[in-house]
Amino acid sequence: MADFLPTRSVLKVCLPFCVLSNAEADQIRKSKEIDKGLNREKTHVKRLVKILLLGAGESGKSTFLKQMRIIHGDDFDAKAREDFRSTIYSNVIKGIRVLVDAREKLHIPWGDPNNQPHGDKVMAFDTRSAKMVNGQVDRQVFYEYVVAIKALWADSGIQNAYDRRREFQLGESVKYFLDNLDRLCEANYLPSQQDILLARKPTKGIHEDNFEIRNI
Repeated sequence: MADFLPTRSVLKVCLPFCVLSNAEADQIRKSKEIDKGLNREKTHVKRLVKILLLGAGESGKSTFLKQMRIIHGDDFDAKAREDFRSTIYSNVIKGIRVLVDAREKLHIPWGDPNNQPHGDKVMAFDTRSAKMVNGQVDRQVFYEYVVAIKALWADSGIQNAYDRRREFQLGESVKYFLDNLDRLCEANYLPSQQDILLARKPTKGIHEDNFEIRNI
């Protein structure tokens, strides 16, 4: 039986832990909580991936971020979609102006000479006017140009200019929006996810977005 009795040295180790005061026990508990928190933070940092997107205009930086937001974020609420609607209207007017200007510089004749006034109308649009709201085109302002834009996009001269778009700079999404002009003009129009992905707005400064990717 003597072999199973605790030695005096063992008792000296055990006794201090058996008679801890409430304050000491509380300190140990808090210390363990802090350790657990640090371990959780360490695990989080290990799983954190930072990506820096750099590139020239129209290289796809904003499109990538929008795709990540749609897939892994909170998508776009009604307010965000309304903001993109103005961006899309701006893209359409800018795009048709580029095509009208290119038609003239490339010496492409009008398919219908009666469309010249429509061309003059869109070229007279002042991007710095009070009609612009934060650099974007308001819905009512856009409606003033819809008839002219439709006539111009249907003109063979503008179509010929579009076919030669490699000779000048034109946004890749211009054709998509011009082909969907009727939908863009609907009273209750809100941009779809595809519309948002193709909308182009110059990026200024540095923007940071956070996404949580689950199940990986």
